[in-house]
Amino acid sequence: MERHADNYYIEKIRLGETGCFAPILERYGVQVFSLIVKIVGNREDAEELTQDVFVKAFRSLSSFRGDSSFSTWIYRIAYNLAVSAARKKKMDFVPVDESVLSDVPDEPDETMLGTADTDERLACLHLALEQLTPEERAMIMLFYKDSKSMEEIAVITGLTETNVKTKIFRIRKKLFVLIKAMEQKEDETE
Repeated sequence: MERHADNYYIEKIRLGETGCFAPILERYGVQVFSLIVKIVGNREDAEELTQDVFVKAFRSLSSFRGDSSFSTWIYRIAYNLAVSAARKKKMDFVPVDESVLSDVPDEPDETMLGTADTDERLACLHLALEQLTPEERAMIMLFYKDSKSMEEIAVITGLTETNVKTKIFRIRKKLFVLIKAMEQKEDETE
């Protein structure tokens, strides 16, 4: 089957060929699910929310103006639904004192995990990511895992590009603080 650009399918759907939504689902289903599961942290909830995203996208397709790419538009729908769902669950997140963040070097990535082996690094990073708010976790994952640009993240989140840069900078510092705290606890228990 020949793959067409998103706009081809969008126009066909707008003309009543609803079966053309299947390639859109195929193209973006895994990506949307992946984003949502990062935010809500639960596969079952993410599956349900993914369905909700595509239903909402289908129903709102007439409002897609093409100001951004279709992928960015659908990511925004997914981000908003997932963050809203996560907020309703009122999960506990670790607050980090602002004064502690100011003591973190501006480029914490290189020293973030010290000399721990790769498995320890991944485990610490995973635990630290779980302690972020849904919005923080989504933004950092969009940037690092999904390789979205600051501009794309701004469109997805509804923030300004400057605000996105500032938030990602602060989230990196927060991750550094959380990981260092975990390392200190490990050192104390050994």
